[in-house]
Amino acid sequence: MEFRFFDPSAKTEITHGHLPHWEQLNAFYFITWRTADSIPKEVFEKWHAERETWLRSHGIDPSLEDWQRELEILPENEHQEFYRLFTAKWHAMLDECHGECVLRRPEISQIVENSLRHFDEERYQLEAFVIMPNHVHVLAGIPGRGAMKKMCRGWKNFTAREINRALGRRGQFWQWESFDHLVRSPASLEKFRKYILNNPVKARLREGEYRAWAK
Repeated sequence: MEFRFFDPSAKTEITHGHLPHWEQLNAFYFITWRTADSIPKEVFEKWHAERETWLRSHGIDPSLEDWQRELEILPENEHQEFYRLFTAKWHAMLDECHGECVLRRPEISQIVENSLRHFDEERYQLEAFVIMPNHVHVLAGIPGRGAMKKMCRGWKNFTAREINRALGRRGQFWQWESFDHLVRSPASLEKFRKYILNNPVKARLREGEYRAWAK
């Protein structure tokens, strides 16, 4: 399988929820999904409102599907400010390990790892992953157009069902929406790989409280 880095001139499929989702043909993605209790609702709503206020103050309408294109052309210092105030803050909130954090249990995180590895090199190409106590980061090449969201939905649906079965529960396990980022260059691919491997260290987790792997 051959994969590409983000190409600004190529066709991009954009969908929009609380977060924007960009997809291109045969691309590398950094994907994050989290448990339903990983960020308190009031904390997330405050973060989301502050992000919308910041975007509007910089002339960007966050209700538009392609608002991220406008973000990309802001001056570098403003782009870095957005990353620091919102993207980095969002990941930092996850690393605070809110919620029940059942993925800390080895038998539960094993379900997620098995799912990620099951179709590796057949339906996608794993580059790295880490299973944290309340969220998962995956770096992967995913073939086809519009396949990333479908693949992510498959991972989440299967693991939610199996984890609920293991815990003797029903109901929502993962937060519905995921965070995804098209990888832009070989340097970005390595940056995300290092981020994934360093995430447990940054969150001060002990051996056995997480699962991490990289090529």
